[in-house]
Amino acid sequence: MITENKNIKYENKINIPKQTEKAIEILESNNYEAYCVGGCVRDSVMGKVPADWDICTNCNPEKLKEIFCEYKIIETGLKHGTVTVIIDCMHIEITTFRKDFSYKDHRHPQGVEYVSDLLEDLSRRDFTVNSLAYNSRAGLIDNFGGVNDIINKTIRCVGNPSLRFEEDALRILRAVRFASTLGFSIEPKTKSALFDKTNLLEFISNERIRDELLKLLSGENVLSVLTEYKDIIFFIIPELKKCDLTPQNTPHHCYNVYEHTAHSVSNIEPFPYLRMTMLLHDIGKPDTLKTDNQGISHFKTHQSVGKQIAEKILSRLKFSKKDAKYICSLIAQHDNRFPANERAVKKFISNYGKDFFRDYIKIRIADTLAQSEYMRNEKLNIIRSVKIIGEKVIESGSPLTLKDLEINGNDLIEIGFTGNNIGKVLSEILSLVIENKLQNVKQELINYAKNRL
Repeated sequence: MITENKNIKYENKINIPKQTEKAIEILESNNYEAYCVGGCVRDSVMGKVPADWDICTNCNPEKLKEIFCEYKIIETGLKHGTVTVIIDCMHIEITTFRKDFSYKDHRHPQGVEYVSDLLEDLSRRDFTVNSLAYNSRAGLIDNFGGVNDIINKTIRCVGNPSLRFEEDALRILRAVRFASTLGFSIEPKTKSALFDKTNLLEFISNERIRDELLKLLSGENVLSVLTEYKDIIFFIIPELKKCDLTPQNTPHHCYNVYEHTAHSVSNIEPFPYLRMTMLLHDIGKPDTLKTDNQGISHFKTHQSVGKQIAEKILSRLKFSKKDAKYICSLIAQHDNRFPANERAVKKFISNYGKDFFRDYIKIRIADTLAQSEYMRNEKLNIIRSVKIIGEKVIESGSPLTLKDLEINGNDLIEIGFTGNNIGKVLSEILSLVIENKLQNVKQELINYAKNRL
């Protein structure tokens, strides 16, 4: 039990949105305590603009619904004391002070008990940086050294870290995610418990794991986290462990497959689907490794094998079919090296689309930057040339898809084409237009089609 109050009055006033301030004023006018709590306070102390604002209070949920009866209320998590109040189009989660009963599955408490003491509520939270509370009247409430940990860029569990992870194993991934997104280190006792309890992640749903993994991958400190906490990553995606055991004995590489992967992830923009692509782009290399008589490593067909492995991983992690298909297509094409000429670039864009082409360029650059310096500049110059040609093609409005042609299926039907031949001939015409063997002029295309018939 904590007996010493270590409150720190935050000298700088936190700018609370008027809707959140209004919710606090309503609660206080009804003789209840109310504070902004958690991530919104942490981000404000760090000088960031919070995405969401949460409030904790000693008002119970039924009374909350009564007090805010004039506003739209969503019963977000009523059994855990949470309702969402919408004030001037802003969603504000309001949760009653509580303590949790024992956890039945290393994720969900068997029940909650509402309490009247803020400190008791804050003591059940995961990390010190998330255990901060604030309102304009009381200032910053910091009973667990959260401000000092923010200053020192440290992730530390509130209380016993082993117990915190036993209660909710998702906190293991949250700790690593915060290390990546905030650029913080994890203090030794929390770090030790995190590794000791990694096996508890088996109790967490794949959807939750997917969501935390994508947030982790989008962090600025992702390279350090993927390296320092790789055993946790391997628990989530066991297929990556083989990558860490697979050397790349070739002048083109200076890391093993997993180390190269980690650098590739950090080299690309922090969009979740791009970083997930880089995490899995070489997943097929361990299964395709061949070593020649000179001891040089070769990984032929690793793209197609990697695509198949990635499909299983993404399905297991409950990615949508659309997202999984796009990521797997990028993996299959990530090492496709076509010449830097207009014809080849046009054909690629025609097959895969403009957005795919731009993502392909980003992936090629990130991949190349994670290789050795051997011929790196030459490779990058080729990729940049392909990019320049592609952007010129896109800006010029050159016909790249069937809908860009000056003729369509109805025109072919009028000429006399039927059934599957319509699509086949349109595709043939598009290929000839892309190769500059036909001009995209309606009469010329119709004349060609007539001769083809």
